[in-house]
Amino acid sequence: MDEEPSLNIPSLLTLAVVSFFVIRWFMNRDGEPGTGGGRSRSRGNNIDPAQVEQISQMFPQLSTREIMWDLQRNGGSVAATTERILTGRTLEVPPPSFQPQIAIPSASAPTRPAPASAPSKADGQDLISRYNLSSRVTDDSNTESTGTSPAPRGWSQSKDERQRLLQKRRDDMILAARKKMMQKNQQAA
Repeated sequence: MDEEPSLNIPSLLTLAVVSFFVIRWFMNRDGEPGTGGGRSRSRGNNIDPAQVEQISQMFPQLSTREIMWDLQRNGGSVAATTERILTGRTLEVPPPSFQPQIAIPSASAPTRPAPASAPSKADGQDLISRYNLSSRVTDDSNTESTGTSPAPRGWSQSKDERQRLLQKRRDDMILAARKKMMQKNQQAA
């Protein structure tokens, strides 16, 4: 019973195996991101090109590399990157070792959808014909009255009444903008 505990072969083998796995875990954690234990680090390298494009459209003065670096650092959160930019803090310059793993579409790619939407707008109607205001345009040109009925002060409880008031307000804004544009054109001529 007074024997001192000794190290036997099974305990030495167990110690060696546990040490091997611990050392391997530490080495792979800081190693290359594509290997087994580095999965947590490689997750940050996968940057969604749509997120980068979204931020670069909102803030064209920023380079895509800076945007990608910030997205990688904050876990791909567009909201965090946007908040950082809007609060006036500049994005950090990425280190030279940062090599993004996605291909960003060229600058000419975003310009292609714009012409596609332009013909649909040109083929569409103007606001006067879209909202059937042609009768009011002719009435306003004949009367040329500047007095308008005062808007009610409170918000109506009736949904139909609110909708009618908002449509009237929209129509009045369209007609007022048209009138200003015509006056501006007459002054320019």
